Amino acid sequence: MSTLGTPLPAALIPDCTEPEAHHAAYRSAKVNDAIFVCITRHGQRWNVELDAMSSSGPTIPDEAVAVLRSAAEALVLADTVAQANIAPDYISMRAIESEQRAREIAAAFHAALHGLRQLYTAVSRQC
Repeated sequence: MSTLGTPLPAALIPDCTEPEAHHAAYRSAKVNDAIFVCITRHGQRWNVELDAMSSSGPTIPDEAVAVLRSAAEALVLADTVAQANIAPDYISMRAIESEQRAREIAAAFHAALHGLRQLYTAVSRQC
């Protein structure tokens, strides 16, 4: 898992299809104060999961969540993702065609969530 403020590249996103792998990766994220991210296989398709509650960083504001939601909706409209759920502390996307594409999406949203948190922290300190 990454350290706080360090997004994972696509190749390092863990495959948590097995429950034991999921538990281990989530525990590791909590220990490292990192945003949890993983992919899982469901049949022939892949899912993406991010959980910011594994880290101590701030919840991002609604305006930032809207940016993530817009990106997820674009993936749904393009039929890249069948379903997307976006909340301030949790992101999930379902039924992605390939493992590589799921890794790319997971890495992009992981980086975005980190960046939005860092931006929010930097701006809120100035106000």
